[in-house]
Amino acid sequence: MNMLALRRHGPRIAITLVAVLMALLHASNVLPLPFIGRLDNFLYDVRMRATMPRTPDARIVIVDIDDPSLQAKGQWPWARDRLAQLTTEIMERQQAAVLGYDVLFTEPDRGPGADAAFAKALEGKRVALGYFLTQTPAARASGALPPPLLPPAAFPPGREYLTHWNGFGASIASLASAAPAAGFLNALTEPESDGVLRAAPLLAYYDGPSAPHGYYGSLGLAVYRLATQAELLVPVMARKGLFAREGAPELEGLLFGGVPGVANGDRLRVPVDVRAGMLVPYLGHGGPRGGTFRYFSAADVLDGKLAPGTLRGAIVLIGTSAHGLQDVRTTPVSVNYPGVEVHANMVASLLDRRFLAVPQDAPGYDFLQLLVAGLILAFGLSLMSAPRALLLVLGTAAALIGLNSALYLGAGLVYPLAGALLMTALAFVLNMSWGYFVEARTRRGLVRLFGTYVPPQLVREMLADPGRYTMQAQSKELTVMFCDMRGFTALSEQMTPAELQSFLHTVFTRLTAIISAHRGTVDKYMGDCVMAFWGAPVDMPDHATLAVRAAIEMREAVRELNRANRGTGRPAIGVGIGLNTGVMSVGDMGSDLRRSYTVVGDAVNLASRLEGLSGHYDVDVVASSDTQQSVPAYVWQELDRVRVKGRVQAVTIFTPIGAQGSVSDKQQDEQTAWLRVLADYRAQDWDACETALDALRGRDAKKVLYRLYAQRLASLKLMPKTPNWDGATRFDTK
Repeated sequence: MNMLALRRHGPRIAITLVAVLMALLHASNVLPLPFIGRLDNFLYDVRMRATMPRTPDARIVIVDIDDPSLQAKGQWPWARDRLAQLTTEIMERQQAAVLGYDVLFTEPDRGPGADAAFAKALEGKRVALGYFLTQTPAARASGALPPPLLPPAAFPPGREYLTHWNGFGASIASLASAAPAAGFLNALTEPESDGVLRAAPLLAYYDGPSAPHGYYGSLGLAVYRLATQAELLVPVMARKGLFAREGAPELEGLLFGGVPGVANGDRLRVPVDVRAGMLVPYLGHGGPRGGTFRYFSAADVLDGKLAPGTLRGAIVLIGTSAHGLQDVRTTPVSVNYPGVEVHANMVASLLDRRFLAVPQDAPGYDFLQLLVAGLILAFGLSLMSAPRALLLVLGTAAALIGLNSALYLGAGLVYPLAGALLMTALAFVLNMSWGYFVEARTRRGLVRLFGTYVPPQLVREMLADPGRYTMQAQSKELTVMFCDMRGFTALSEQMTPAELQSFLHTVFTRLTAIISAHRGTVDKYMGDCVMAFWGAPVDMPDHATLAVRAAIEMREAVRELNRANRGTGRPAIGVGIGLNTGVMSVGDMGSDLRRSYTVVGDAVNLASRLEGLSGHYDVDVVASSDTQQSVPAYVWQELDRVRVKGRVQAVTIFTPIGAQGSVSDKQQDEQTAWLRVLADYRAQDWDACETALDALRGRDAKKVLYRLYAQRLASLKLMPKTPNWDGATRFDTK
C-alpha cells in the first residue's frame, strides 16, 4: 500500500485496529474480557460434542445404583454386608480386574458386624474407595485418608500449586485400611464458573489435621493406578512462555512410570493445567443409554442375574444415576451427566493415552493469530468493496477455525479461538460502519456538491478518495472554455418560446454530453453560451488536450445539427469557442444562499475575450498560445497577435486545423505560406507580405482571415513604418 492510499484509508484502518487492539489486550491479560473466556468455553463444548467418538468402551463397566435398584433393595445407603456381597460378586464370581466406589462410607454401619464383613470383602482385592476434600474456616476431618502420592516438597517453592484443602470426609478407618487405594471425588470449580465440568483434577493438596500433608490423587487416578500398576514419579513444570507470570514455573503435566506398553522407559506424561486438572475427553453423551460404557443395574448384579465371568478383566465403577441421589454433573456433552461416568472417561483417557491440553504457549499463539489476522483485516477491509470484504472476513474466520481444529484433532491441543473470531466480526462491523456512516456520508455530500457540475465518471473517480475534494478555493492551472452560438438571434426570432426552449435544451444537452465525455466540468449556462473547464476538481495532466478535443467535437456536433435542420427552413447556427490555459482560482465562489463551483481570474477573462474574437476571424475555435503549446498533438494555424480589453500584454491566438498526421499536404503547404505572410507582416515588409498573401487568396478567395489581412495591408501601406511594432491588433470590445 503506497502512502497516498495509506493516507486516504488511514481513518478506516485505524477504526478497524481498535478491534485488534482490544483483542490483543485481552490475549496479553492486560485487559481481560470475561465474556471472551465464556465464548471460548462455549466453542470448546461445541467442538467436544462434534468430535467425540461415540464408540463403546468394553474395558470399563458401570454398576449403577439406579432407581430400580433402590426400589428392589431399599433406599441408600445400603447395609455394608450387602455391599460386601456386591464386592464379592464383582471381584470373585464376575472376575473384574479393578473396582472403584464412587460413593462415601464416612459413618459406621448400624448393623452388627456389617463393617467387618465389608472390610473382609475388600481385603486382597484391587478396590479403590472414594472420599471428599473440604475447605472450611474450622478444619474438620473424619475417617482415614490413604498415604499421599507426593510429599509437600514435590513442587518448587515460591507458589501455591493445585487446589488446597484443610478437611476431608473419608471412609471409616476399618474400611480405609482394608482397601488398597482411595481417591477424592471433588470436581474443579471456579468463582465465576459456568458450572460445566470440563476438567477433573488428578491431584489436590491437603494441609489439614488427622492426615499427612501432601498431594493426594483422585478416584479416577486411583483406579487407573490399580489397573496398570503405574507409579506417579514427578510433576512436570512448565517453561516460561509469552505472557507467563513471573516467579516459579507452573505445572504443565504429571509423569508416570512403570506403565505397560508405553515407550520411552515406560513413562507416561499426562498434560494438566496449573491446578492439576485434566481436560476430560468425553467419549459420548453419557448415561445407561449413552452407548459408551456398559451399565448394569446393581440389583441385577446382587441377584446373580449376570452369568459368571461377564465382567472378567473389566474395570468396574460403582456409582448412581438415581434421581434422588443427585450425583449428576453438567458437562460439555450433557446437562445431566452421571458423575461416575466422569471418572470412567478419565480412566479411559489415561489407558488410551488420549489427552487434550491447553499448551503453555496458548497466550502467545492467541496473540500471534490476533496480530496477523488483525493486520490482514485492517488493511484488506479498508481497500475492498463490501462483497469482497465479506469474503475476506469469511475466509479469515475459516482459516482461524481450520487451523484451530487441525491442532485440536491432530494433536489434542486446545488453543483460544473466541477472541480471534470476535475480533474478526468486530473488525468487519467497525469497518463497514465507518464506510457506511462516515465515508458514505462523505460520498453523498460530494455528490451533492459536485454532481451538478461534474460528469458522472469524474464523480465516480472522486468517490474513491472523497476526502481530497472540497469547494475550498485554490489556484490551479486549468483550461477554460467559452462556447457561444452564432446566429442564435435570427433563429430565436423564428421560434415560439416553447420551441426555443426545446431547441436550446437539445443543443445544450448535446454539447454538455461532449464536455462530459471529455471529462470537463460544466461551470454555467449563460443564455446561448456554455462555460466549462478542465483540470478540476479532478486533476488532469492533459486538461488542455481534452478541452481541444471537446471543442472540435462540439464544432462537428453543431454542423450535424444544422444538416438535420435544413429541411425545416431554419437558418444555420455556428459556434464560437474560446480556449485558454493558465493559472486561475477554482472553488465555491457563490453565496450562503446559492453555491457556485466556478473559476475566476484573468485567464478566465481571456478565454471569454477569445470566444468573442472567433466571429471576427470567422473560425469556430480560438485558442491562446498557452493552450496551443500544451497540445502539440494538433496542427495549429496562427491567427494574430491581439490585445484584448482589460489586458495590456499581447496574446498570440491560434485555431486548430487537425490532429497531427491527419492534415493533408495541401493544408501543410498553405500553413507554410501563411507563416511567411505573418513573418513579412510583422517585419512591416508590406510588399512581400502582399505578394505572399495574394498567392494565398488565389487559393481561397473566400477565406475571411486572408481578406482581413488584405484590408489591413491596404491601410498600413499608406502609413510610415512604426519602430518596435509587434503586429498586435487591439480590441476594445469583447
